[in-house]
Amino acid sequence: RARLSSPTNQKVLVNLAVLVALWIVLSLTADNFLDWTNAKNILRQISIVAIVASAATLVMVGGGLDLSVGGIAALSGVAAALIAAEGAGTEVSFVLGAFVGVGVGLVNGILIVSVGLNPVIATLGTLYVARGAANVLSDGLPIYDVPLDWSSLGTGFTFGLPTPAIILAVVVLVLWIVQRSTLLGKYTVAVGSNFEAARLAGIPVDRVRIALYVISGAAAGIGGIVLSSILNSGQPTAGTGLEFDVIVAAILGGTSLTGGQGSVLGTIVGALIVGTVNNGLNLLGVQSFWQSIVQGLILVGAVGLDAVVQRRRGRRFRIAALR
Repeated sequence: RARLSSPTNQKVLVNLAVLVALWIVLSLTADNFLDWTNAKNILRQISIVAIVASAATLVMVGGGLDLSVGGIAALSGVAAALIAAEGAGTEVSFVLGAFVGVGVGLVNGILIVSVGLNPVIATLGTLYVARGAANVLSDGLPIYDVPLDWSSLGTGFTFGLPTPAIILAVVVLVLWIVQRSTLLGKYTVAVGSNFEAARLAGIPVDRVRIALYVISGAAAGIGGIVLSSILNSGQPTAGTGLEFDVIVAAILGGTSLTGGQGSVLGTIVGALIVGTVNNGLNLLGVQSFWQSIVQGLILVGAVGLDAVVQRRRGRRFRIAALR
């Protein structure tokens, strides 16, 4: 009962209702929205955002923020394509490309924990560095010299579903287990809720924070590999704006910008809302610049809703303390 009444779960239930309402409205207004082919397209489209956002959620629950995910996705895709161009197999290239994300995530963790940089500044810096490195490595041009089976991961099907959706399911399952059933998950909530109290309680705060950024970098690397496969090339411009979609999905899913609150499964609901809105706007023939306006409004609305919820929680706690 306590879990069902928690703020995070309440937000998830509300968002599920919003998602169902969106489906009903779009099924009545947009042709082919309920078509199975369109449903598979939505799953494929949200997979990259959801893979990255599910890991970024853990960072946010731990009181951090990772804005570098778009740059990591671009760099991982370009690195994998370059490795393949040198003669490595597709699978090896994908794995090594994903490990580029692990490396950048480790750099983020060191900059924030060891050097003491603000997470926003540190990850914004690595965002530009990673995207710049992707452009330098590719001379600013797409890398099309990839194996013939390069697109099979991003555009193929497994068990009748888009393969990226299967990858998403595996990533979410692993991260859900990490969040709910491991010490790292419990420590993450403690660190995000009260940093100093967690340190005084003997929790290895620094190692937890570094581990979270490494996980986020790994997920961004995987997302970049999937995106590179969908595009059938290494694109230095890939993942542009990904960081904002990730933040929107996480906040819509009940993750708080102030830390200590959020769930991986809730973030998937948030990603479905974002993907459904984008897909519906496309089906309705809404011009791209209007879509950008809608996405911006969703971002501001999601952050504003989080701020209102946090203020109300703080007010309730103060009233309870006075009593």
